[in-house]
Amino acid sequence: MKTDLILIRLVFTALLVAAGYVLHPIQNKPLLSAGVAALIAFAIIMFERRIQRASLKTLIGAAVGSILGIVGAYLIGSLISTQHSDAVAPGTKTFLTLALTFLMAYIGLVVGAAKGDYLDLSALGGIFSDKSARRDFKILDTSVIIDGRIADIAEAGFLSGTIVIPQFILRELQQVADSPDSNKRQRGRRGLDMLNRLQTNNTLDIQVVDTDFPAVREVDLKLLELSKQLDAVVVTNDFNLNKVAQLHGVSILNINELANALKPVVLPGELMRVFILKEGKEYNQGVAYLDDGTMVVVDNARKMIGKNADISVTSVLQTTAGKMIFGRLSEESHENGASIHNTDTRGINGGGGGNASRRPYRSDQPRPQTVAARSIEPEEH
Repeated sequence: MKTDLILIRLVFTALLVAAGYVLHPIQNKPLLSAGVAALIAFAIIMFERRIQRASLKTLIGAAVGSILGIVGAYLIGSLISTQHSDAVAPGTKTFLTLALTFLMAYIGLVVGAAKGDYLDLSALGGIFSDKSARRDFKILDTSVIIDGRIADIAEAGFLSGTIVIPQFILRELQQVADSPDSNKRQRGRRGLDMLNRLQTNNTLDIQVVDTDFPAVREVDLKLLELSKQLDAVVVTNDFNLNKVAQLHGVSILNINELANALKPVVLPGELMRVFILKEGKEYNQGVAYLDDGTMVVVDNARKMIGKNADISVTSVLQTTAGKMIFGRLSEESHENGASIHNTDTRGINGGGGGNASRRPYRSDQPRPQTVAARSIEPEEH
């Protein structure tokens, strides 16, 4: 199909160039006429390629808008041409009529194409149903724009469809960027930088819509109303907006839920090395954080604050706000296991002297590699 289309374009260009050379609309300049015809053919082909990417609704809206514009220009032009005043020359009347026709046709084409997405083709009984076109709109919330991770997700190629940014979201970002509070002002400017970063991504289709709901004051409720109107998905990391959207039946993409889903799975009993950052809420607890922000609570790790420690995971708590890992120092796990082992050994040997439990390892026996032996050595030095 692509080869046939290229062949058709070449034949069309050749015919138009040949017609320009033979007919030479520019008097006594056939080569110049052929060059102008080639430029016209190139412009038509580029226009045809752009129309192929448009949806059926956009094409219908553009056609209806241009036809209405031409009809309106014809009616106004008729009124101008019927005037018999000598104050306006006939050539000026002709020019005004043509300029008005082009103007009205252009305005009708642009406005009709922009508003074509609001057409409901299902009301026509499925005659003009656009089965290949799928509505895939994603509306960005203020919180997810300021967060900034949406730009990384988009650059990684995991964000598809049309990204919709309402004007009321831009106004809210502007207000935050102009706030007298330095923290809010920095967050607002970060959000504007993230928008510029998204707009420079050539793989994204970003549209700024002027649709507003003056009767609704809250920005979150405006987002929900716009998502209902466009049948779109709201992208956010606001937990409260997520809950409200579920009540309204609006689909939500929560960036925090995506981040939690991508966190590595940690099972009880696994070993990991963490940096004990601060004291926990309970007695003698230490708190550490993984690279993705997951909190790790370690028992009896207050003495290890400011140091790296090898821990053994005891349990994992998953909540809607995130994931928490509980563990204890692997040194303690080894000591508990060693005490049980020594007790069992003494019980087996009974009164046979007890030297068997302190018998040195033979050179031909593999020495057990305990976690404590590997984890204590770096800390002691």
